Amino acid sequence: MAISEGDRLPDADLTRLGDNGPETVAMRDLAGTGRVVVFAVPGAYTGVCTTAHVPSFIRTKQAFADKGVDRILCVSVNDPFVMKAWGDSTGATEAGIVMLADPASEFTKAMGMAFTAPPPGFYDRSRRYAMLVEDGIVRVLHAEESPGTCETSGGESLLAAI
Repeated sequence: MAISEGDRLPDADLTRLGDNGPETVAMRDLAGTGRVVVFAVPGAYTGVCTTAHVPSFIRTKQAFADKGVDRILCVSVNDPFVMKAWGDSTGATEAGIVMLADPASEFTKAMGMAFTAPPPGFYDRSRRYAMLVEDGIVRVLHAEESPGTCETSGGESLLAAI
């Protein structure tokens, strides 16, 4: 069952690349307090994720801050090395977006947002979505029906909804 508005965000450990290598971070520590935007993509370096989804949150980062959003988190079922490189190459890291790896798809599965598409090699990948979380509760959730589209889950669409 997929997460819905009004649900508590599931806790899971994610990974990011820190100064001393990979480090584990708990979602509850990142999104358990304050106003946080979490968006997820099917895969780093994939077409729509790189050309539309991440750029939409780079463009809207300041507008989210103006609406009281404390941080923006990007989650993908990839490893932390890929997420770090992708954040650097897209400008997301420089913009202040936290790039998080969900290598075993634990958070994605707990969210009920996993899908598998063998032809492109996607196993237990995340559906594309964006949400506003306030003190650990999902307040606004925009999930795409197709992983190849970025309409309702884009930064501008989520921003307009809050």
